[in-house]
Amino acid sequence: MRSTEFESLTLRGMIIGLIGSVVITSSSMYVALRMGALPWPTIFVAIVSLTLLRRFKNSTLKEINVTHTAMSAGAMVAGGIAFTIPGIWMLDPDAVVPFWNITAAALFGALLGTLFTFLHRKHYIETKPLPYPMGTAAYNTLTIGDAGGKQAGKLFGSMGLSAVFTALRDRFMVIPQAFTANLPGAATPAFGMWLSPMAVGIGYIVGPLYTGVWFLGAVLGFYLLIPIGVSAGIFPDAAAADLFRSNLGIGLMVGTGVGIFLKGLYQFIKTRTQKISSIRTLKFNRLFWIGLAASLVLWLTTSITLLHVLLLVVGIWITTSMAALLTGQTGINPMEIFGILVLLGIQLIQRPDMITSFMIAAIAAVACGLTGDVMNDLKAGHSLGTSPKSQIAAEGIGSLIGAVIAVGVLFIMREAFGGFGTPELPAPQAAAVSAMVGGLQHPEAFSIGLIAGMLLYLARVPATTFGLGVYLPINISSVVFLGGLIRFISDIVVPEYKKSDLQRDGGIIASGFLGGEGITGVILAILGILML
Repeated sequence: MRSTEFESLTLRGMIIGLIGSVVITSSSMYVALRMGALPWPTIFVAIVSLTLLRRFKNSTLKEINVTHTAMSAGAMVAGGIAFTIPGIWMLDPDAVVPFWNITAAALFGALLGTLFTFLHRKHYIETKPLPYPMGTAAYNTLTIGDAGGKQAGKLFGSMGLSAVFTALRDRFMVIPQAFTANLPGAATPAFGMWLSPMAVGIGYIVGPLYTGVWFLGAVLGFYLLIPIGVSAGIFPDAAAADLFRSNLGIGLMVGTGVGIFLKGLYQFIKTRTQKISSIRTLKFNRLFWIGLAASLVLWLTTSITLLHVLLLVVGIWITTSMAALLTGQTGINPMEIFGILVLLGIQLIQRPDMITSFMIAAIAAVACGLTGDVMNDLKAGHSLGTSPKSQIAAEGIGSLIGAVIAVGVLFIMREAFGGFGTPELPAPQAAAVSAMVGGLQHPEAFSIGLIAGMLLYLARVPATTFGLGVYLPINISSVVFLGGLIRFISDIVVPEYKKSDLQRDGGIIASGFLGGEGITGVILAILGILML
């Protein structure tokens, strides 16, 4: 082994990377549970790593690249857990699931995600390179070289403002949580807007197109479907119409994922089958024994049977490849949908119990989220000439630490907010998984949404975002739309020659809004538990 293979994997870089992983993982879990969204942290962690490591005279862009890979890995683990496991308590609020059982599942998903990243990286980044737009943006960010000055100030300044706002709102109650306005009509829900810099930041990053579709879904669900359906006698009351709306939204999200999966499967079969030669490029013996040991530990410490473990590994091998393909081509990685699809495949062979079903979906979602999205960091690394082994090692370290932190924050949030599937913690992706596991409350609405989601996706309409708007509370959708509207207006007002600066600076400030509220929210949740 050449020493140069791991020269960018430095002790200081890993210390910074692991601290960053704890922060980013905690923030991502908070954002995913409250917003039903997980914006890529790639640019955010690239700037943080660049800012901190540039203080050392002999730091390099390769070292910075490896460090931000470790930071971002935990966020994907948080997403995989947040998008699946809360469904357990949505179906059974009194369910007792030991912390270490979920942690074992998260660790196994992180390990598989890291191993399959190593397996798929060469094909999707070198042999048949895909664009990976966020990875390319991260490379550009690192090579700008001035992020340690003005850009870092913008990032940390917006984080501080967001943190102060969140503390004044949630801790000191100086700022209201939201404002609400009643609209005419007995069956018409009130219009509300959650006062959240994080949500505005998400809307700005997502952009006017997707936030517009998101808000359109909310308008359709709350202000057309419910009042018109009740007044026309389609639904007996507003509660029945609201149940139809929520199941329709879940169906739209799942249907889009099924469409993505089928299209990805077609492309996968058409363009590539896994060759024995590519498997031989692995350090097969070492990876085999690591995977076998992890599988045995998972089998012995959880309710997942040995057959489930074997089927799970095969399903994840297929879906992680598709996650890497879709992320590289489209920027879409529906990790929770891949978790559902792996679960459905296993259920056809041996149906697991409820808790085991969620554990299986969580493992697959974590692995697919990690393999798909960390490819962005690897894309940046390839452009910089970073050793892939250094990045894979950093991914593994960051994801394993992130697994423990993510599960810990999940339990903290549950204790602090009293459960999931509530206006405070809607966790919409986990609701979709729970619908698959526990049975649908309105199968007809779900079926309509499923078919519509598939058709809309094939028609190139962002049906996942549309379904999210139909499902989520209106107060969340409206404030996200506000962020997209700000982006839309600024793009019109700012002269053409300044637009690149606007996009960079706006994205940095929006990322700071996310990080500031996310971290402050977790800290306040911990303080709330300690003061009970």
